Amino acid sequence: MDALTDIREVAPTDPALAPLITRHLDLMYAQSPGCSVHAMDASSLADAGVRFFAAFEDGEAVAMGALKPLAGATGELKSMHVRMDKRGGGLADAILERLLTTAGTLGMHQIYLETGSQAEFAPARAFYTRHGFGLCPPFEGYTEDPASVFMTRRL
Repeated sequence: MDALTDIREVAPTDPALAPLITRHLDLMYAQSPGCSVHAMDASSLADAGVRFFAAFEDGEAVAMGALKPLAGATGELKSMHVRMDKRGGGLADAILERLLTTAGTLGMHQIYLETGSQAEFAPARAFYTRHGFGLCPPFEGYTEDPASVFMTRRL
């Protein structure tokens, strides 16, 4: 599979995504205090009106990411996840590129995200920093939380 070509927009409630979303949620709850987990299940993502993208290999979802619209022509990255055995091959870059391109097409000018402050999230924070995200205060309903790091990037 070419990671850059098999990325499709799908509904987060598509049954093909269930194993990957479950893996993502399990990992988030294992690495963060329960009260600080902001990952959303499939129905919550659908209810939030996200644009959801997934990379597939042999019909199986191996990476995903969502763009949640916020007020004032801004958006939030949600559910960025690459299956452990597929990491390091450019899938995260490809999903993020698709999300940022979609945000631009929708007229969004600022993208936000929340990730963990724990050591397990250091690779995620480094990834977002490499892609031009910087630290910011809590946004759109989030509050200060020692288990959270908030980041943003202008488009």
